Amino acid sequence: MRKDLLDLRSLSKQDIELILDTADACKEILSRPVRKVPTLRGKVLVNLFYEASTRTRMSFEMAGKCLSADVMSVSVATSSVTKGESIKDTVRTVEALGADFVVIRHSSPGVPHLIARTVRAGVINAGDGTHEHPTQGLLDAFTIRERLGSLAGRRVLIVGDILHSRVARSDIWALTKLGARVAVCGPATLLPPGLERFGVKVYTDLDEALPQAEVIQVLRVQLERQKGGLLPSLREYSRRYGINKQRLDALGQDVVLMHPGPANLGVEITEVAAEDRRSVIRDQVRNGVAVRMAVLYLLSGGDKSELAD
Repeated sequence: MRKDLLDLRSLSKQDIELILDTADACKEILSRPVRKVPTLRGKVLVNLFYEASTRTRMSFEMAGKCLSADVMSVSVATSSVTKGESIKDTVRTVEALGADFVVIRHSSPGVPHLIARTVRAGVINAGDGTHEHPTQGLLDAFTIRERLGSLAGRRVLIVGDILHSRVARSDIWALTKLGARVAVCGPATLLPPGLERFGVKVYTDLDEALPQAEVIQVLRVQLERQKGGLLPSLREYSRRYGINKQRLDALGQDVVLMHPGPANLGVEITEVAAEDRRSVIRDQVRNGVAVRMAVLYLLSGGDKSELAD
């Protein structure tokens, strides 16, 4: 693989399958009594998050430690960024201190690409604005494959705030390249124009879209990115687009329910639905560690077969 993971749009089907196959081997490591291998001993992983995160940041920390890397997480709120230091200078300082990998999340699209051109360290995009969140797209694909055996021909519906969602974009790239039939659904005000050109079907009526789905990926309503006038009210949104027990039961027992988190419980999904046995939300969290281990391992030049040793 290349030195960086910046997006899924530029990856081939073979690249994605290699990561998912490697994640299978990494997940086996996580099932052992001692969940650690010496693969990245002596390597340094730095988490640099300019936006809040729990799942992604902790998942990368655990992934690095399971591979025996030294892991540091920089608190941007207490760093020299508050004194006016540029992001380029921050990352150059991190690299000068010995970072082999920089995991970066930023509110501006394209920042990880800029950093990757600035440093020799491997750069992993942990979410850049509304652009992409590649490791989330990979772990979502991994979770569906684990539950259903294959993505080819599977009908996946992504519901919610598509306009502001970097997860939706990464999911679309990953799932369509692996042969899934992807549809999206949401209010017209939260659907970016031209989605059809990416090979997805577009709905604005959830009850029309749901019966076609084998997998439902529910997206958070991103209130922090919303501008006025996009939604009449959260109550109205929940009534028309929220996933609840009644809608879930109408789909049968084999449907797979997902959410990348964090969830606005009672808005896009009810707590009862999120805790239903058809939900794989906790599996997504656990699988995130295995997928991020696989990414780190492959970016370091590792071969999948070596993990079995």
